[in-house]
Amino acid sequence: MPVHVVWFKRDLRVQDHAPLVAAAAAGPVLAVYIVEPSLWRQPDSAAQHWGFIRESLAELDAALRATGRPHAGLHVLVGEALPAFDALHRHWGIAALYAHQETGNAHTFARDRAVRRWARQHGIPVHETPAFGVVRGLRQRDAWLTARERLMSAPLVSWPLRTLVFAPGPHHAPTAQEPPSRAPVAWYVRDGACLAPGPWPDAAMLGLDPWEPPQHQRGGRTLAQATLTGFLHERAAHYRGGISSPLTAPDACSRLSPYLAYGVLSLREVVQATRARRAAAAATPADDGGTLARRLATGLRAFESRLYWHCHFMQKLESEPELEWRNLHRGYDGLRERAWQPAHFDALRHGRTGWPLVDACVAMLRETGWLNFRMRAMLVSVAAYPLWLHWREVGLWLARQFLDYEPGIHWPQMQMQSGTTGINATRVYNPIKQAYDHDPHGVFVRRWLPALRQVPDAWLFEPWRMPPALQRCCGVTVGVDIPAPVVDLDQALRAAKARVHARRAEPAVRAQADEVVRRHGSRRGMPAGRDALGREPAARRRSAPPPNQLSLW
Repeated sequence: MPVHVVWFKRDLRVQDHAPLVAAAAAGPVLAVYIVEPSLWRQPDSAAQHWGFIRESLAELDAALRATGRPHAGLHVLVGEALPAFDALHRHWGIAALYAHQETGNAHTFARDRAVRRWARQHGIPVHETPAFGVVRGLRQRDAWLTARERLMSAPLVSWPLRTLVFAPGPHHAPTAQEPPSRAPVAWYVRDGACLAPGPWPDAAMLGLDPWEPPQHQRGGRTLAQATLTGFLHERAAHYRGGISSPLTAPDACSRLSPYLAYGVLSLREVVQATRARRAAAAATPADDGGTLARRLATGLRAFESRLYWHCHFMQKLESEPELEWRNLHRGYDGLRERAWQPAHFDALRHGRTGWPLVDACVAMLRETGWLNFRMRAMLVSVAAYPLWLHWREVGLWLARQFLDYEPGIHWPQMQMQSGTTGINATRVYNPIKQAYDHDPHGVFVRRWLPALRQVPDAWLFEPWRMPPALQRCCGVTVGVDIPAPVVDLDQALRAAKARVHARRAEPAVRAQADEVVRRHGSRRGMPAGRDALGREPAARRRSAPPPNQLSLW
C-alpha cells in the first residue's frame, strides 16, 4: 500500500503538527527526516545546529514510537532530498507528501522547489501547511495581519496518537535495553536509490567545524516545555526592563528562540499559552499575589508583541528571498561592498576589537551560542559603522554563532541594524555608552574577559586610556594582554554616519524607500484613513515601522 510521507524539517514535534494529522487521516504514515549533506555545507550551518537537531530528533522518534506499533518511529535518511524521495517512492510508493512550509535560506528554497517539481513529475500531491504567521504568495502586505491572527487563534491540532498507522519500513526496532531517548538509526541513500543502514553522521562527516559552545541550550521537547512553563509562570515577571542588560537577560528573556527556530514548539501553542497565562495573571486579585501577577501580565504583554514581530520579519524573507544576499533597498548597493577590510572582520569575530563590551559579548556568544537582542544589535552596529563591514559576511558568521539562527528573522535584522533597509532610523550603538548603561559595575565584562578583572571601574570600558604605570599595577598591558581599539571610535562613527546619511538624502534613495514600505512595512496599529505607507493624504512622504521593531531578534 502506498504511504503518506510526513517530511519533518524545522518542525521537530508531534504536537500541533497539521501535516502529521492530515497524513494520519489519509492512510499509512511514513515519518521522515532527511540529513542533506549539501544543506550542511552551506556557510550558515554549524555543528551546534546539528547537535540541537539530533537531540530533538531523538525525542521526536520516541514520541512517534509511543504508539507502541511495531513500525512506529522516525525514519532518518542521509542523502540529498530528491534521491531520498526516489528511494522512498521505489520502496513503498508515495501516495502524498505532507510538510510544513519553510521560510529558510536560499538553499532550502531551491530544494523545496525542486521537490515540488519532482512530485509533479511523479503525480504525487504535495500538501504544505503554514508553520508560522507567514503567508506564502502574499500579494500585498495589508492582508497579512488578519491572516496571521487567524492562524494564531485557530485551535491547536490534536495528535491522533491512537489512530496513527505507520508504514512498515527499514526502521530499527528498539530492544528492551535501549533507552527511550536514543537516536533513531540512520539510513544512507546510496546509488540506485538504495537504503543502507549506517552510523549517525557527526559534524566532521557533514563537513562542519566540530566546535560547539559548551553551554549552549539543549534540544528536545522536554526541555522546551520546561523552559516555556518557567517563563510563563515566573521569569516573565522580569521580562520588561530585564531583557536589555546582558547581566539580567539570560533569565529575563524567554529563551524559547531555539525551540521555535527548529519547531520543537509551535509558535501557535506559545502564543496561546502566553495569552492564557496573561489573562490569568491579569485576573489575580490584588491581595493574592497581585504584585507578581501584574508584573507577569506586563511582561507577557511585551513578550506577545515580540511574537508578532517574529512573524512580521519572517514574512519579509518569505516575500523577498533575495534580501538574504542583497540590500533590501537597492539604493544602498555599493555603500560598503568595496571597502571590505579583513583585519576588521578578524578583530570582530575573534573578540579583539579593543572595546571591552564588544569583546565580552563575542566571548559569551562563543561559549553559550546566545546573546540578548540589544547585544546582538550592538555587535552588528559595531560591524556596520565603526568597522564599516558589509552585513553579508558578518551575518554568515553570526548565523553560525547563534544556536537560534532563524533566516527569516536574521537577515532582515542584519539589514535593519546595518542601515540598508532605507525605512528604519539609523541605529548606531556606541559600545562604550552601552557598557555604562547595561553593565555599569563591569560585572559582565569581567566575567568574560579575565584579563580585565583587576582594572578599576573608572578605566574598565576604555582601558587603552590607562597610564602605563596603572597598567603595570593591574597586570595588563594594552596591545599585549588586551588589544588596543582597532579604530578610533569617535572618528569612525562620525565618518560612517556621514556616509550613510549622505546616501539616505539622495532623492532617488528617498523615493525608493516608499516602495520598500509598501512591500514590507508593518500595518500594525495603523490609524484609520492612512494609506499603505502610514501617511495622511498629501502629508509626509516617508514612514517607518513603530520603534518596538527594535525589540526582537
